[in-house]
Amino acid sequence: MSPHASTPSPTDSDTPSGPTADTPSAPPVGTASGVGTAPSRVTTSSPGTTSSASTGPTAADLLDFVRRTAADRELVDSLPLDPEGRTWVRLDGPGGSEAWLIGWPPGTGTGWHDHAESIGAFAIARGTLTENALAVRLPASGWKTLELADGLDRSRRLAEGGGRAFGRHHVHEVLNESQDTHAVSVHAYYPPLPLIRRFSRTGPVLRLEQVERPEDWQ
Repeated sequence: MSPHASTPSPTDSDTPSGPTADTPSAPPVGTASGVGTAPSRVTTSSPGTTSSASTGPTAADLLDFVRRTAADRELVDSLPLDPEGRTWVRLDGPGGSEAWLIGWPPGTGTGWHDHAESIGAFAIARGTLTENALAVRLPASGWKTLELADGLDRSRRLAEGGGRAFGRHHVHEVLNESQDTHAVSVHAYYPPLPLIRRFSRTGPVLRLEQVERPEDWQ
């Protein structure tokens, strides 16, 4: 089975962020088709963001933004929640970034995906989310199925107030594993996502299932 994914990417940092130590046809983090509410745009401010317009926000800037936004109780409480599927509202992120406020019913998740050349961050406003990630940079093209080497899996649980930033080509899935509690989170990406690759996984075998572009989730 070829190719093999075995070399961790230096851009996909697995360093925890935030006090808990520590992504359409829906929002970019991966709601199933037909689930959720139609996105609308909400403008939020990001005090303390200092990135220059010429370079765009850094991963640290995005983490600062999502954590501050997750602490905005009025905004978080305004998100409609659905017991059957995820709901979302699009936000204006700092420096031209793309951002989303997302509600997660118990037992929902994104499936495995990556974010192309975009950096990103997310923070938990309510409840707890689990992130499973791969410490590897996948080939950009030329494959449909690959076998992952041992030792690439990373997992963390993020509770309310926790946050996580990540680099380009980050591969992960995000889950609300609670049986009875909604979670709400804020996500931001820069540059705005040019595409998302979606994968299925059986043990060490990762299979490319779909490539989505902005027109599929706007």
